[in-house]
Amino acid sequence: MQYQALYRKFRPDAFDDVKGQDTIVTTLKNQIKTGRIGHAYLFTGTRGTGKTTVAKLFAKAVNCKSRLEDGSPCGECESCKAIKSGASMNVVEIDAASNNGVDNIREIREEVQYRPTDADYRVYIIDEVHMLSVGAFNAILKTLEEPPEYVIFILATTEVNKIPITVLSRCQRYDFKRMTIETMADRMRELSDTEGIQVEDKALRYIAKCANGSMRDALSLLDQCAAFFMGEELTYERALEVLGAVDTSVFSRLYNKILEKDTSGAIGVLEDTLMQGRDLTAFVTDFTWYLRNLLLAGCQDEKIEDVIDVSAETLESMKAEAAKTDPETLMRFIRIFSGLINEIRYATEKKVLAEIAIIKLMRPETETDISSMKQRISDLEKRLDQGIKVVAAPAEEVKKEVKKRPPVPDALPEDIKGVMGSWGKILKKLPASDKAKIVGLKRAELTTEGDTLLIAFENEFENRLRTEEEQTVLSNAIEDVLGKHVKFKVTEKGNEENFDQNHPDFTSMIDFDGIDVVNEEDIDG
Repeated sequence: MQYQALYRKFRPDAFDDVKGQDTIVTTLKNQIKTGRIGHAYLFTGTRGTGKTTVAKLFAKAVNCKSRLEDGSPCGECESCKAIKSGASMNVVEIDAASNNGVDNIREIREEVQYRPTDADYRVYIIDEVHMLSVGAFNAILKTLEEPPEYVIFILATTEVNKIPITVLSRCQRYDFKRMTIETMADRMRELSDTEGIQVEDKALRYIAKCANGSMRDALSLLDQCAAFFMGEELTYERALEVLGAVDTSVFSRLYNKILEKDTSGAIGVLEDTLMQGRDLTAFVTDFTWYLRNLLLAGCQDEKIEDVIDVSAETLESMKAEAAKTDPETLMRFIRIFSGLINEIRYATEKKVLAEIAIIKLMRPETETDISSMKQRISDLEKRLDQGIKVVAAPAEEVKKEVKKRPPVPDALPEDIKGVMGSWGKILKKLPASDKAKIVGLKRAELTTEGDTLLIAFENEFENRLRTEEEQTVLSNAIEDVLGKHVKFKVTEKGNEENFDQNHPDFTSMIDFDGIDVVNEEDIDG
C-alpha cells in the first residue's frame, strides 16, 4: 500500500479530533444542532491551523444522514463517505489560486440554481479566496448575499486583509488561532504512539516550536525526522540534525563571546556551526529567539516560564546569562539580528552579513543610535568601576576611529540598481540634524554607469557632497543598508550622456526618526 503522509492520514474525521480551535468548533456544532446554519462563512488564519479541515467537517455534518447528538458527522453514511473520498457532487472545493477569474465564478452562479442530489445542502469551499480577481469578487457578491436556501459558501484565506469589505460584511468570520506548542506536542505524541514511532518528548516540543503554530507543518517535520531515523528513537539531538538547527548551548557560547568582545571567538562559533551543515537563516532566527528569551528571563516575574516555554533548569541558566548584561543591551542585540533576518533573505553573501552583525554587537561605536550610545557609556562606567583609567583621545584620533568600519564586499553592477530602490532608507541613515544634505540628496537624480553610481545635482550650489568627509558619510549609509561598498561619482544634471532622469524611491522616507522631511525653503528661511 502506498505510504500516506501523517498530516493526510490523520486528518480529523470528527469535530472532537480538531485541536486548538475549541471556540470555533463549539460554535459550529451548536449551529448544526439547532439548525441555525448560515449561508456564508469566512475562515481565516495562518496555514496549517485547520481551516480546510473544519470546512470539510462542516460540509459532512450538514449533509450527514445519521448525525451524532453533538452535531458531528457519523462518518459511516453514504454522504460522509462520498465527501471524504472527494466523490460527492454536493461539496465543491475550488482553489482560487488557479481558478480566480470571472468565468469560474459564473459557473458557480449557474450551478447554484440546481438543488443538491440526495442531500440537504450544496457546499462550496473556496480556498485561498483572496486570490480571486476584482471582477470575480464583484461577480460573486450578489450570490454570496442571497444564495438559495440549500447553498452554503465557506471561504478560506490566509490573508484576510485582501478580502473586499463588501465580501467580509456578507460572511460569518471565524479566526483560526496558531496552535500552542503544548497542543501540537500532545497531538504528535498521540499519533507517534499510534504509528509506533519512538520519539523523545523534548524532540516533539522542538518540532512543535519549529512549526510556528501550524499542525500540518509539525506533522510534516515529524514525518521527515522519523523517516531519517527509521526504526531508531528520534532524540532531541537527532531532530536538530535533521532540521539543520542548533542546540542552545551553541547560542550560549556565542552570546558569551560577544559579551567578552572576543571577535575571533564569536566568528569561530559561527564558522563551526556552518561547517556542521546548519542553515544560516535558521541560525540567525533561532539566536534572535534565544536573545528574546534571555531578555524575558531577566524580568522579575515568577510566571515567566509560561512565556519562554523552557524547563526549570534551563530557565535558571538563562537567568544567570541574562544577568551578565542589561536589558537595553539585549534589546539592541535583538534589533540588530532582527534586521539581519531581512537582509540575508535575498543576499548572496549571507555569511559576511552575519559576521558584520556579530561585530556590530561587540562594537557599539559603529552605530549612532541611542541604544548604542547607552552601551558605550555603560562600558565606560564599568571600566571606571574596575579602576581602569580612561583618557580622552586626541580629536584627530577620534576622527580616525569613527572612520574605521568592518570591511564589506564591493558592489556588483546589478547591485548598484538596488541603491535607487533603497534611496529613502539610505537617506534615513544620515544624521537627522543635517537637513540641508538630506533635502539636497532627495532632489538629486540617480543612474548607473557600469559598477559606478552617478549622483547628479542641479548645479554646483546644490551639490551636498563637496568634501571627502561628506562623501564618506553617504558611503557608510549605503553600506549599512546594502551591505556592499558602492562607488559613486558626483556630477551635474545633463553632463552625462547616459543620464535617463531616474528618480529614487522615497516610499520608505516617512519621518527620519522623528524629524519631518523639510522643504528647502524651510532650511534657507
